[in-house]
Amino acid sequence: MEEKTWIDYLTAIGAVATPLLVIVLSAVGWHFKSSVERKVDLENRLRDDRIEIYNQILEPFIILLMADAAWVQDKKNKNKDKNELAISKLLTLDYRKLGFKLSLMGSDSVVKSYNNLMQYFYNMEENKSAESGLFLKEILELLGTFLLEIRKSMGNEATSLDQWDMCEWWMSDTRKIKSGSYVHSP
Repeated sequence: MEEKTWIDYLTAIGAVATPLLVIVLSAVGWHFKSSVERKVDLENRLRDDRIEIYNQILEPFIILLMADAAWVQDKKNKNKDKNELAISKLLTLDYRKLGFKLSLMGSDSVVKSYNNLMQYFYNMEENKSAESGLFLKEILELLGTFLLEIRKSMGNEATSLDQWDMCEWWMSDTRKIKSGSYVHSP
């Protein structure tokens, strides 16, 4: 009978260990793959809900910052004050419910930027921003940041845009407001 060498023992261990290692690695790979698939599936299901919530949350701000000329062109807005309508929407129970949904479904940065925007509104009287002429600049910075965080949460994490870029397309005087050269004429 031939004497067993360490290579024989190593070969025997390898023969037993290889299938076990393949099974373990397959199980880990399957677990990782299913975890990633679950996460992607959840994100896809939440995307539509988030878009709807974001649209509803943004509606009062869109109304508030809409040009007066554009507001009165819509016949359903005849004899309605856009500022009063926007503020009243912000104060409704339904809007509060949307805020709760946003806090549950939005990314951390979206929720924080929304909080900053709402805290600005809550503390407007205290800060006297509306009277100082800084209101429009401050609100656009906050709203632009909120829009930017929404953009990032929807898959554009590597965007090179800033909060002002997010406002330029829908407001003609954004660059003047940013630079401080904007003069509001009633």
